[in-house]
Amino acid sequence: MEKLKHVVSARQFDDPEFLLWLFESANQMERDDLFRALTDPLRGRILATLFYEPSTRTRFSFEAAMQKLGGGVLTAENARANSSATKGETISDTIRVVSGYADAIAIRHYEQGTAEAAARSSPVPIINAGDGVGEHPTQALADVYTIKKELGRLSGLRVALVGDLLNGRTIHSLLPLLCLYPGVTVDLISPWQLRLPLRYREYLMAKGVAFHEGERMEGAIEKADVAYITRVQGERFASREEYEAVKDAYVVDAALANRLKPEAIIMHALPRVNEISPDVDGDARAAYFRQAKNGLYIRMALLKYLLA
Repeated sequence: MEKLKHVVSARQFDDPEFLLWLFESANQMERDDLFRALTDPLRGRILATLFYEPSTRTRFSFEAAMQKLGGGVLTAENARANSSATKGETISDTIRVVSGYADAIAIRHYEQGTAEAAARSSPVPIINAGDGVGEHPTQALADVYTIKKELGRLSGLRVALVGDLLNGRTIHSLLPLLCLYPGVTVDLISPWQLRLPLRYREYLMAKGVAFHEGERMEGAIEKADVAYITRVQGERFASREEYEAVKDAYVVDAALANRLKPEAIIMHALPRVNEISPDVDGDARAAYFRQAKNGLYIRMALLKYLLA
């Protein structure tokens, strides 16, 4: 695969061999971190984290990743309210200015397509850390890395995607990566109001990936190797009433979790609201906190790839 300058979409990662290399690099980062053997290949480099939407895991993991690799960080954790955006500055101008101070920019924005627009203006690497209801490619990399670590394989899987598939940018980025592996079957479980957009269903069809749509978890959850639960995103709804109508459509509690196969895993990009009960946390199949930590190491591997 030709070396990437920017990371704006999961579809850029179309080579399973490259993904395997990236996962091996992330795994090495984790081992080195465990034994306090990390080197500083990014010493003297600076990452700017420019976040126009709230974030905990993504922003902190990017910043921790850069610092563990010996680099520095500039951060704007509420750029929508506390940057020159309030004065009307365009994304293009912001990126051109910030690229003069940083060697790479991780950007999260509330409007789909902003990361791609930023990449067109930037002389330094742009990393899409979430653009509205569009994509979140580094989360998808962490997700596939987690599946590989937990299950030991990426082919022949049955993956149940549950919840807000309309607005779930993590799902929108995960699907193209799942399509790279043979024998994957996808169950799309959501309220009809939150079904996966047509363009992603067409993508699955074009790639020859078997998928099924439905509104009930029963029947799908028992067959799943991966149960990926998503938060219903209240901030994307036009009214509180529309959100309230679907926010509790799916709740995974201990009783439901016990219906999964013993070797299955439960994933969630977090934050959760009430879609996974805390009584699931002690189940060995609950992989979501391990998934969050894996995000640190996959972002370390990606930053080293882009900047070293």
